[in-house]
Amino acid sequence: MNKKIKKNLIEYGVFAVVILGIYFSGIHTEIIGFAQRGLLATGAMNPDIEKVEEAITDNGPTATKADFNLQLVNSKGEKVSMEQFRGKVIFINLWATWCPPCVAEMPSINKMYNDIDKDKVEVLMISFDRKFEKAIAYKKRNNFDFEVYAPIAAMPRMYESQSIPTTYIINSKGELVFTHKGMADYDRQDFKDFLNSL
Repeated sequence: MNKKIKKNLIEYGVFAVVILGIYFSGIHTEIIGFAQRGLLATGAMNPDIEKVEEAITDNGPTATKADFNLQLVNSKGEKVSMEQFRGKVIFINLWATWCPPCVAEMPSINKMYNDIDKDKVEVLMISFDRKFEKAIAYKKRNNFDFEVYAPIAAMPRMYESQSIPTTYIINSKGELVFTHKGMADYDRQDFKDFLNSL
């Protein structure tokens, strides 16, 4: 075997070991999430708030009544029913630590969370990790201020989604007025104004 082929095999072997190390350590989610944060900064993935607002005005279609039969557990092990938040605006985000787009949008959700009136808006970050401890550890490691939850019963049909992240917003009247599948930047002023208007 000549030296050039041997050198190429060693280089490819080292590259493969690095890639496999990144994948099996779970760091790839953070790396891809970081790259996708750059895409979020362009605004290309954000929902059109004006269209949503038009849809829920008196001229638009009637909003769907939300299902409040959602049972959760928080990071402290306390059982929480969505029913206790009736009368508030509810921001529901379905996510998981292994989901790069979820990881990408988390910092914007945390910034939004710190800039809203928590007496009027409830944020439910619902993890779909198989082990809820992973979600709790991820929240702590990143110093996120919002609470994380896991479902303790089947999700109501209206919140079932084939993709994550998925975000739902329920207004103070108990109507589902917003659904967005995929990542978005939720720390935009137009979005926070939209939440406050509900």
